[in-house]
Amino acid sequence: MKTKLITFYREGLLLLFLLAQFPLALADEALNININYYKQNVKRPPALSNVLEAPQDSGAQGARLGVDDSNSTGKFLKQRFNLDYIEFDDSSEVLEQLERAYTNGEHLFVLDVPKVTLIAADRWAHNKQVLLFNISDSSDELRSSQCLTSTLHTAPSNAMRSDAIAQWLLYRRFNKVLLVYGTKEEDRKLSESFRRSSKRFGLEIVDEKQWTFNSDLRRSAQQEIPLFTQTDRNYDVVYVADPSKDFAEYFPFNTYIPRPVVGSAGLEALTWHVVIEQWGAAQVQKRFRELAQRSMNELDFGGYLAVRSIAQAIHKKRTSSNKEITNFIKSEQFELAAYKGRKLSYRPWSGQLRIPMALVQPNGLVSLSPQAGVLHPRTELDTLGFDIEESQCVSQKEQI
Repeated sequence: MKTKLITFYREGLLLLFLLAQFPLALADEALNININYYKQNVKRPPALSNVLEAPQDSGAQGARLGVDDSNSTGKFLKQRFNLDYIEFDDSSEVLEQLERAYTNGEHLFVLDVPKVTLIAADRWAHNKQVLLFNISDSSDELRSSQCLTSTLHTAPSNAMRSDAIAQWLLYRRFNKVLLVYGTKEEDRKLSESFRRSSKRFGLEIVDEKQWTFNSDLRRSAQQEIPLFTQTDRNYDVVYVADPSKDFAEYFPFNTYIPRPVVGSAGLEALTWHVVIEQWGAAQVQKRFRELAQRSMNELDFGGYLAVRSIAQAIHKKRTSSNKEITNFIKSEQFELAAYKGRKLSYRPWSGQLRIPMALVQPNGLVSLSPQAGVLHPRTELDTLGFDIEESQCVSQKEQI
């Protein structure tokens, strides 16, 4: 009996707390909110290594957890969140489904699609009452020069990853860097991002090398990589730009000079990793494992943040009006708790979510960026990625 009384008391306190936070919620009519999750399957060329393979349901499981967590609060507020998940094989199918869903009254879309599709979707959304979330594409140009007016980004940009690592390198005085990148376009883009970060934080790239080998590194890494990483000048660290991880994972402990490896292997900058446990993260990690039977990855976290952003706005504004939801999420009043030690918000000039980056090695959290001592007039989170002065989103700047 005593246990039951304690349980009832705790549940009563929770209900009173929610009523205090949202005093008018129970008087409102019930809200049913539908969130559409669209994934475009991308055929990728075979990697030189099959060491790592992302789960096929990455992203979607994070969104599902976001719906579950949102409904935990929503049941007290007469709000019910649902997730419609659809996969597509090409861009045209995604755009056709967007139009079909919009015609049927849908307004909220979470997109796990390539950059080309994302740009086309944002163009389609122009002058429509819809809100798109990009949870997977990290292209810098979508935050700096080719801004998307109807899209918010929960995926970090390449610039955010590079700035996070560059800050840490500066803090540790690893000032001289050997830059290695692959032959793919995404490798080149990431290496360009790191060059920008190096200049921004005063690091010196002593040499650059492009990895063009197509041999099976499972058998030859110990012979080829030491020779490849020989340079005329000494270096403190090796930065490897290889988002697909074709070869990056073979660089740690194989460099000619025994030096740390950062970037796409060794020490990585991620928004989420299984080793993050502070600020209540251990509990969300547990809930995710119970749901998905695996650990949460960065793409899952992007899907989770998109759903939770929508739910937080609806919890606060107690409306399903897409215009009110969108305006609130983009406003300075919006704050999202996300197990990162601080409240998160979106940059009004680019739609990028401000979020600390975890610097992790495969089995441990090393640091968090922004690093201590890095200052900014608004928020130090804007030292990661493109600040307003660096953005060409003129039309959005004028609204700030």
